Amino acid sequence: MKKVWLLLLATIVATFLAACSEKGDESSGKVSEYRTVYSGEIKTLNYLKTAEANEFAMSANIIDGLIEYNQYGIVQPSLAESWSSNEDNTVWTFKLREDVKWVTSDGKEYADVVAQDFVDGLNYVLDAKNESSTAWIATVVKNGDAFYNGEITDFSQVGVKAVDEYTLEYTLENPTPYFLSMLNYVCFFPVNGEFLAEKGESFGTTKENVLYNGAYVLDKFEPQNERVLVKNDTYWDKENVFIDRIRYKYNKEAGTVAPELFLRGEVDSASIPTSVIDEWFNDEEKKAQVRQSQNNFYTYFYALNFDPQFDAQYEPENWKVAVNNKNFRKSLYHALDRVSAMLTTEPYNPEDMLNNTITPKNFVDVEGVDYTQLEPLKNVTNTDSFNKDLALEFKEKAMTELQGKATFPVKVLMPYNSGSPDWANRSQVVEQQLETLLGADYIDIIVEAGPSTGFLQEVRRPGKYALLEANWGPDYADPASYTDPFTEGGTYNKPELAEGYTESNGKSKYQNMVDAAKAEMDLAKRYELFAQAEAFLIEEAFVIPYAVGGTGYIASKLNPFEAQYSPFGVTLEKFKGQKVLEKPMSNEEYKEALAKWEQERAEALAEAGEQ
Repeated sequence: MKKVWLLLLATIVATFLAACSEKGDESSGKVSEYRTVYSGEIKTLNYLKTAEANEFAMSANIIDGLIEYNQYGIVQPSLAESWSSNEDNTVWTFKLREDVKWVTSDGKEYADVVAQDFVDGLNYVLDAKNESSTAWIATVVKNGDAFYNGEITDFSQVGVKAVDEYTLEYTLENPTPYFLSMLNYVCFFPVNGEFLAEKGESFGTTKENVLYNGAYVLDKFEPQNERVLVKNDTYWDKENVFIDRIRYKYNKEAGTVAPELFLRGEVDSASIPTSVIDEWFNDEEKKAQVRQSQNNFYTYFYALNFDPQFDAQYEPENWKVAVNNKNFRKSLYHALDRVSAMLTTEPYNPEDMLNNTITPKNFVDVEGVDYTQLEPLKNVTNTDSFNKDLALEFKEKAMTELQGKATFPVKVLMPYNSGSPDWANRSQVVEQQLETLLGADYIDIIVEAGPSTGFLQEVRRPGKYALLEANWGPDYADPASYTDPFTEGGTYNKPELAEGYTESNGKSKYQNMVDAAKAEMDLAKRYELFAQAEAFLIEEAFVIPYAVGGTGYIASKLNPFEAQYSPFGVTLEKFKGQKVLEKPMSNEEYKEALAKWEQERAEALAEAGEQ
């Protein structure tokens, strides 16, 4: 009898597992699952408020906006089936799909997605009391800035309205031909106003306190344990969602343990730190599973902080005196050996990832001329900033000018995110390299481990650093997007506070240059003015451009060329359109696929331009 019961139990379990495996991929009868490990936790699901990259990654998969992009970077309809603009691009009209649903975390239909949802979303973002981190982008709409600042209180005067249930209209402050690209950003995402009002301040705090209209629903959300996305069965385009479940497992040492977890078959993707990359390439089995990552349009730079808020033991006032000396900044600018630093991420071809400007190459162009080749930015673009002789020359000038004003060696607090092994290694390399070249009599680089979760909130935004590796991704297709970290209201190194650069109107010279560029609507003149502003920012050594984004080497069962592609917004974070491969792509396969994709993309862009 005991054997019979055991056999019966085994049969029941087998039947249950078979039934479970049938949910998902209808063609194979199996659930397609993608597994990954992480160390940086998301703090909110409120996509209308956040501005953190890992939270964008969640938002991109649970909420759809008006548009999206295909794998070649060409805009596609999403919740908007079609759109049009007036002649000067100040009024944009969108016709919405009529078959899109809001659903709860358990997949139950809550309401239709309608034009008013986009109005309600923007109302929330532009209400200053909600402290949305992306509100500054949304002020492109007419009276958006005035409403945010309390100059007007009637939101109906703001340039967004539901013409009817499925027709949405935006009226902009100025002609904005690149407005479509801005809609790929979370501040223009919709929200159900009734649900938002019901939840109040609890909106986005749990998986139950947010609604979903995207490709996935958050089935499990246990901070510092696990979060699981499952395919949204009511999704309007579910035929193009091929991964049924995405499982994120927390591990505070994710950056270190991920490669071993990948080899054991426990995760489907892992960044391979430089410390073990040689081991992978020297092992035939491992070599077949690792490849380069695709460079992106994130720009990396070292920010020199003009508003230091770190502890007294690191002498913030002394740093403030030093950083306000141009020759001191220039000494650091020319002393940083970026190739040595990049070897911590890309040990084989480090020059491929270096970037001399803030705006990367191939972002925008004017009549076939790349923006980075416009004068006077062209000189910066084509010149390596690392120059030992110039670094030492500026050091001597700085020490002479700062004699009796600053104490040497100047303490330079340089924190890093402890969740990134490569960043930790790079910090040590930069410390040794700068101190060796410039001398321990001049600077004392203090490397300090910061938190793996909340690093931006705890370190960068409050200004608890002197020198910091930072990054920025564009939010729309215009050079203005790369000025945002450094202009008034930005949360980076506060260059507007640099001494000696304030002009008669009370604004910094850089701010005035950017304002002039933003006001210019002739594209050629506009880009020229932005190029002048960017060249000024770099030549004055307010920042030290470093590299373009990319994670060096990864092992992954995703094909990056199936993913949606765009230099801006949240598109790159979407899993829609991707499939889990049977085996990882090797570096040789990656290079072949990249060459094919680049050719196909050029053809697709040319065809789109002719239409």
